[in-house]
Amino acid sequence: GFENFVAEVRRDYAEVRERHKDKTGAKKLVSLHAARANAMAIDWANYLPPVPKQLGIQRFDDYDLAEIAKSIDWTPFFNTWELAGRYPQILSDPVVGVQASQLYADAKAMLRRIIDERWLQARGVVGLFEANRVGDDIRLSDGTLLHCLRQQADKPPGRPNMCLADFVAPKVSGLKDYVGAFAVQAGGGEFLARVSAYEADLDDYNAILLKALADRLAESFAERLHQRVRTEYWGYTSEEALDNEALIEEKYQGIRPAPGYPACPDHTEKRTIFKLLDAENNAGMQLTESCAMWPAAAVSGLYFSHPSSQYFVVGRITQEQVADYAKRKAMSLHEAERWLAPVLDYDPE
Repeated sequence: GFENFVAEVRRDYAEVRERHKDKTGAKKLVSLHAARANAMAIDWANYLPPVPKQLGIQRFDDYDLAEIAKSIDWTPFFNTWELAGRYPQILSDPVVGVQASQLYADAKAMLRRIIDERWLQARGVVGLFEANRVGDDIRLSDGTLLHCLRQQADKPPGRPNMCLADFVAPKVSGLKDYVGAFAVQAGGGEFLARVSAYEADLDDYNAILLKALADRLAESFAERLHQRVRTEYWGYTSEEALDNEALIEEKYQGIRPAPGYPACPDHTEKRTIFKLLDAENNAGMQLTESCAMWPAAAVSGLYFSHPSSQYFVVGRITQEQVADYAKRKAMSLHEAERWLAPVLDYDPE
């Protein structure tokens, strides 16, 4: 009965753990000292950080949904429905094309109504702050610290052990540099009431469709604001003229990494971002105990402007770095291990 089932699951997990143990063994890790010594070398002596046209915080209380909808990336939308393929090719796919086209037609029709009848409200907040790198952290002029993790994989010669902090001018350079932060959501207004109404009607299809569209709109809102930051508020690429395809492929200068993603796997950094931006008052957003964002159709993260800044995967890290990181965050080792469980190279037990 149930005991057998539990025992079986335990056995399966023990096996998975063993397999994993061998797999991580394949990738050699270096000490934190060695990783730091192999940081990305940026020539700060010959660089002048772009000064934002508008420092501090900008609120967006009811952003134009029609404008946001223009830059939707549809590929992940189809993935939500487990239809694999890239948009627009997926619409003519011999296997899933018919299904994808029907879904797309329904989505476009609902999107039309979302915009015309204002089914949801998009709210966001963006902040640009003076900042410098101090060790593996980024210190803002008000003393706020953004904590970053560094890759510890044993890299081939010429490949750095990356850390997000490396993209910001170090304090010792004497340069004034800047970073940005943002939090946006597209789940305000009537959104929840509309979803509840579909669910009450047992209309799962439209409930899921609406949630999926809200997610796409939140992502698209993040994309649009990032573009406005680059061209207007920070203004370091005022000449940028990219079509939607190029935006989706991130052909622009600078990045917007989000906590919980591979370059900054620690979800608790969202707490710092939310506090910094007062996201609750400025964008109607909250964090749950587990650092999930509420409303769910939301995106938050940081902005980096340096031309060398790029996305990367932190990958597995050793207890040495976790202990160092915990100390920097004034967190117990146990708590840090809990939040960083997916990237630990060891079994904390």
